[in-house]
Amino acid sequence: MSDLHVEDLDAEDAKLVTLARGAAGRVSQTTGAAVRDGIGRTYASAAVDLPSLRLTALQAAVAQAYAAGADALEAAVVFGAEGDGEGLKAAQEISADLTVWSVIRKEVNRLA
Repeated sequence: MSDLHVEDLDAEDAKLVTLARGAAGRVSQTTGAAVRDGIGRTYASAAVDLPSLRLTALQAAVAQAYAAGADALEAAVVFGAEGDGEGLKAAQEISADLTVWSVIRKEVNRLA
């Protein structure tokens, strides 16, 4: 159990929580993710679970950032899951030192 809650995050990271939660809700998925690139742009996605394509929420958000030309990531949030190893690996391929939070309900844990 974490002693950290969404209210404890700075405003920019709390915004990522809102975006990740919204991305999941739009398509009735249980997980969503959002990332912030090196110049402050944000990208959000839910998990993709199609017969021909499966991406974790964080993989999808990282793919959006990369496709938009992001060459650095500052922070990421995974909402609704305790972790996302494959998504974390993808994010760290762009920026090894980004901050990644996992949020379940309002409880926050740092993944990286």
